[in-house]
Amino acid sequence: MSDSLLEARDLHAYYGTSHVLHGVDFRVARGEAVGLMGRNGMGKTTLLRAMLGLVKPRGGRVWVQGTPMTGAEPYRVARRGIAYVPEGRGIFPNLTVRENLVMAARPGLDGRRAWTLDRVMGTFPRLGERLEHGGAQLSGGEQQMLTIGRALMTNPDLLILDEATEGLAPQIAAEIWRIIRDVKGHGIATVIVDKNHAAVTSVTDRNVILVKGRVVFTGDSSSLRADPELLQKHLGV
Repeated sequence: MSDSLLEARDLHAYYGTSHVLHGVDFRVARGEAVGLMGRNGMGKTTLLRAMLGLVKPRGGRVWVQGTPMTGAEPYRVARRGIAYVPEGRGIFPNLTVRENLVMAARPGLDGRRAWTLDRVMGTFPRLGERLEHGGAQLSGGEQQMLTIGRALMTNPDLLILDEATEGLAPQIAAEIWRIIRDVKGHGIATVIVDKNHAAVTSVTDRNVILVKGRVVFTGDSSSLRADPELLQKHLGV
């Protein structure tokens, strides 16, 4: 079994005639937490979508768990143990909390069912109090918890979180970060995109910064925190 869960090499992607990714290399190992950083419009979401099959790359290669998956259909990528929490959440508003969760339930690649409905309820007590509420009745923070819980019900090897705390009240955002730490503590690899770089680096092992579709930094979290000039130059913090 490959040590690399998700890997891209020399990845190029376009929107129409706009060249967004310029030869990006990116890798996530088993159990690793990686922060994907950069200002708005630098290609972070495009990189995720290109690796997951939601955008078809025009150059480069993608592997999922060591299997070539360049341009594969998104459902095939998901079946290889990758769970994606997109910006905007994407819950089913007409389904109840229970239905949103149960419809995603499946064993992991190795047959494990570590993340069950009961375990998700234990991790997200707020959802346990709202099991029969419709998705549209939830607050923004509760919807985000539901989206993460639904992803965990697939028993993934890798959880990708794109702006998981965007627009949330500080108290709710802090709860999401607690959950992310808990998930990492249980051995699930994570990729995190978030504007709160201090929070990201408190969780991640390694970080990648994109500028105009190119990697300008790859390094561990302590090195990034120790370089305020780099943070100011590329992230404006």
